[in-house]
Amino acid sequence: MVNIQRKWYRKTLTVLSTLLATTMILSGCGGGSNNAGAGGDAVTITYYTIDSPDRTFVEQLIPDFEKQHPNIKVKVATAPYEQFDSKLQTMIAGGNAPDITSHFGYGGFAEYYNKGMLLDMTDLLKESGFQADKYKIPQNLMDIYQVDGHTYGIPFSSYVTLLLYNKDLFDAAGVAYPPSDYNDKSWTFDKMVEDAKKLTVLSDDPNKQQYGLQFGWGELDNRPFYFGAKMYSDDTWKNGGVPSESYFDSPEAIAAYQKIFGLVFDDKVSPPPEWSASVAGQGGDPFVTGKVAMSVGGSWNLSGANDFGFNVGVAAVPAGGNDKVRSTLFVDPLFILKDSKHPKEALAWIEYLLQTDIQKQSIELSGGTPPVNQDAAEDYYSHFQSIDPKDLRNVYEGAYQYGYESFNHLIVNYSQINDMMINEMQPLQNGTAKVEDVMPKVQQKMEEILARSKK
Repeated sequence: MVNIQRKWYRKTLTVLSTLLATTMILSGCGGGSNNAGAGGDAVTITYYTIDSPDRTFVEQLIPDFEKQHPNIKVKVATAPYEQFDSKLQTMIAGGNAPDITSHFGYGGFAEYYNKGMLLDMTDLLKESGFQADKYKIPQNLMDIYQVDGHTYGIPFSSYVTLLLYNKDLFDAAGVAYPPSDYNDKSWTFDKMVEDAKKLTVLSDDPNKQQYGLQFGWGELDNRPFYFGAKMYSDDTWKNGGVPSESYFDSPEAIAAYQKIFGLVFDDKVSPPPEWSASVAGQGGDPFVTGKVAMSVGGSWNLSGANDFGFNVGVAAVPAGGNDKVRSTLFVDPLFILKDSKHPKEALAWIEYLLQTDIQKQSIELSGGTPPVNQDAAEDYYSHFQSIDPKDLRNVYEGAYQYGYESFNHLIVNYSQINDMMINEMQPLQNGTAKVEDVMPKVQQKMEEILARSKK
């Protein structure tokens, strides 16, 4: 795990150039070479994912795969996002481990790796003749899921942080669209809030109520990093994802959270939870209802954008105070679990999903999953009807330049950390407590979790 930090920094600094270089120099088309399933008894492999249309679209690819591999059957098992980790553990404990999955829930690669859940794919890839460039996967993305030269996962999709905006609400308010260029120095967090105030309509009539901004940058512990606050000690990335210290009650962290929750209760440009639930349903996205002008979040929020009832644009995340950080990256790999009884057949399914034409199909079938295959990425940039492909390309390239891999992928026991933060910070979400009163307790709870991680 020592390599994770090195890879983390290397990815942050070089991913853009590598992506561009890869796109330029690689040619030809993909195609699976694994002949598993070509003969012998038929086997069934299980692919475990989130019960969401942008994930379960793979079911539509199964008939073609099984036609090409007549002795391999693919079964898809699913769980809601909130139950993904617990169901996976139950399946493993019950001797029914799936063959293939990813860290689609709260837990991340570091947690899976440290629990010994993952198959070391190194020899399997050598035997198969797997080459990342055959599938147009930048090598630095492959490096994320390698430890000491051993491969434990293969990138499948690549999400970044971006800003979506409702062009119709901007036009109605006479506010200029935000820029997609990360080098535009005028685009700052304060400017975003200033625009959000012009786009907010506070009214006793729920039908007229409208908000300027919802800020969902990364998970709760990532957000202060955007403003320049350090949350975990630097040795985290040298200790296998186990921080020796955390700083959730630091003045910098408290100031950052005051800005974030102040958007709701001080600036009043962001919707309170009860309003969001009333217009979008519990767990729904109020931006999709057309009553929120800007939304900062993961690029998975673009899925289904062609069906939004308004014209949507994408823009750069504005500068927030950390000169080097403006995007949290979420590079999702596919893992073969250590308990898989059919690793060769599982790899055949992974190789199939990485082919250029299948990754292009996946964009359409999923409603806009960003592919890791760089030949298919150009189709992704032009997939959304009201979005200028140049803007989306700018946003992706800027995110790679100013991005870092999400904490939830690289810190152990992250599901416990995330659950604790959601529970302890609920009074801040509801506006019933002050940041300076809550964060010392969060820090205490964090220290307790990290102490258990060190044992």
